[in-house]
Amino acid sequence: MTADALPDLHDLDVQFEREAVRLDETDPLAAHRDRFVPTPGLVAYLDGNSLGRPLIASADRLSRFTGEVWAPRLIRAWEEGMLDLPVTVGDEIGRVALGAAPGQTVVGDSTTVLLYKLVRAAIAARPDRTDIVLDAENFPTDRFVLEGVAAETGRTLRWLEVDPDAGPTADALTAVLSRDTALVVLSAVSYRSAFLADVTGISALVAQSGALLLWDLSHATGVVPMHLDVDGVDLAVGCTYKYVNGGPGSPAFAYVAARLQPLLRQPIQGWLGAADPFAMEERYRPAVGMRAYLSGTPPVLGMLAMQDMLQLLDAVGLDAVRTKSMLLTAYTIRYADAMLAPLGVRVASPRDPQRLGGHVMLEHPDFREVVPRLWRAGVIPDFRAPNGLRVGLSPLSTGFVELYRGLTAIRNELVAGQ
Repeated sequence: MTADALPDLHDLDVQFEREAVRLDETDPLAAHRDRFVPTPGLVAYLDGNSLGRPLIASADRLSRFTGEVWAPRLIRAWEEGMLDLPVTVGDEIGRVALGAAPGQTVVGDSTTVLLYKLVRAAIAARPDRTDIVLDAENFPTDRFVLEGVAAETGRTLRWLEVDPDAGPTADALTAVLSRDTALVVLSAVSYRSAFLADVTGISALVAQSGALLLWDLSHATGVVPMHLDVDGVDLAVGCTYKYVNGGPGSPAFAYVAARLQPLLRQPIQGWLGAADPFAMEERYRPAVGMRAYLSGTPPVLGMLAMQDMLQLLDAVGLDAVRTKSMLLTAYTIRYADAMLAPLGVRVASPRDPQRLGGHVMLEHPDFREVVPRLWRAGVIPDFRAPNGLRVGLSPLSTGFVELYRGLTAIRNELVAGQ
């Protein structure tokens, strides 16, 4: 379709702009947008599901840490609270974002390393079972780690085929679960489609089979309320630089249900996971509880910024965050259907807000070329091969008029390319 042949959508565009203004005026979370560090030249940040924006409080905390802790206390600071941060911050993530009681969450390492630790610990706890189940649409890290673990342990990968516009369901999982299944690894929110899995139902189904289940919560933590204890979740990992705003490379977290901790042993035996690290013993004795899942030196700097976002999430409440998230994604889908579909854009995400996380996947064959042009214009979504543009919406930092401007810029770039 040429630009001349496109329908005149001016009146509809005006309606979307007015709706965005109204939604901002009635948004109970609107005032919190001023808590984030301004970005010069930014028109619309539509990638909050990849890297959260920094809080002003976090910039202050990082500066204060250098002047008030690192410089004056030096090595003494380790015994004045720094060594405890993986557990204390882990407990805060558990309480605020995961629905997890204390003593089950720890911070440290990357998502990839923690995933490896929990996968190896889980399959070792099911020595008579040979299969690992995962879905073909899972994040590359999850698939790559499991391919490696299967190769080094002689396990067999059982691939769960899912609708790429959706994600794993209990019905699909039933077809591949068996007495041979040792572990199932799934994402609570799909990194592509944003499909929100039935964590409660799938967790119960896998428990009945005798297998263990590991949830990747990277695209859920901080935007979708989790209830890990109530849902009987076994294991979980997740990152903290998306909706928890910990900053580039901030460390991940691991959750191990209390009932499983005495039965599992993580494979990377580092000194800080030992029962008494400073005894410098000849042989490894694991610490009790979640400290046993530590290996090396705690990433103290990487745990600073996330503490401010956790405080904000705690004050606002994840239910309020989720409510706004659903309004943002619903607006995006309505706009895409009305204003972008005539240009060949397809919504590749669930339309039921109850089954959708915090972002929306749009598809168009020109998006690989469009996204760099958007970035240069101050509109920042992200591209996912082969033809996907993710509209990532962080409810505490994203406004509706900002979203409207970003979506309008996407439309204008596509029209210019006709």
